[in-house]
Amino acid sequence: MSVTLIVILAVAAALVLWGIKVQNQLVQSDELCNNALKQINVQQVSRYDALKAIVKLTREYASYESETLEKVIAQRKITAAANPTVDDINANEAALQAMSAKLIAIAEQYPDLKANQNYQQAMADVKQYEENVRLSRMTFNDTVTKYNNQVRMFPGSVVAGILGFAKRDYLADEPAKKDYPDIF
Repeated sequence: MSVTLIVILAVAAALVLWGIKVQNQLVQSDELCNNALKQINVQQVSRYDALKAIVKLTREYASYESETLEKVIAQRKITAAANPTVDDINANEAALQAMSAKLIAIAEQYPDLKANQNYQQAMADVKQYEENVRLSRMTFNDTVTKYNNQVRMFPGSVVAGILGFAKRDYLADEPAKKDYPDIF
């Protein structure tokens, strides 16, 4: 064998090994993104269940309002999807925020409800789930940033393009947060 052939084979082997390494990194990053999205979905379902518990408590204090809430909940059923998409997560978040706003409005009308220990505990649970969702959303967007960097930066972008790895979407900003007044 000639030296040239050995060098060519060594370079080809190095390129193949490098391509395999990049592919494995892309798969790992893609799976982390999928996992992070599923974690958000799990947190949203937990928050939904806590909101349903509050509706049951509300029923004792405000039958008309609880019927309205039950209709809203029935229309906006939140379920744990096996493979949620960014659009699914954003739609769930909008529905959950609408339900939370309605519950807060009802509680304002019924001071006895706000004083109920079970209601207070359920609201504390909802707040904890909201914090968990917020943290999960941040984790997802951070994970997507790392993945998108791998997909878009040269030379990994070459392998990503050949193997069909595409840029992923970020979760949308929470619309309710944009409505805060400007204090400056």
